[in-house]
Amino acid sequence: MASGMGGIRTAGDMVARMEFSKNMKIGKAKEYVAKKLGLSSLEIADEHIMRELRDDLKIGVVTGVPNAPRGIAAKMNIERLIDTKINSCEIFREVTKKR
Repeated sequence: MASGMGGIRTAGDMVARMEFSKNMKIGKAKEYVAKKLGLSSLEIADEHIMRELRDDLKIGVVTGVPNAPRGIAAKMNIERLIDTKINSCEIFREVTKKR
């Protein structure tokens, strides 16, 4: 489902995360993510708008950009932005706390 909305190219990854983590229907998940991003539900599906916004918010982009967060760093920014817990971020915090 996330890839159908563009996945990381748009906001599909965040919408899918809200569907699964908060048990939201797709319409509510889109509205929630759009509100958190300060956009409309239509704008979060626009690749051009989201490319710039994802770069500005440091929540990951498809292409490699020097000094841009990727992987767990981008996920941690997404976690904070959409106010949800991401399992891989929780595990990362646990593992790094033990060291």
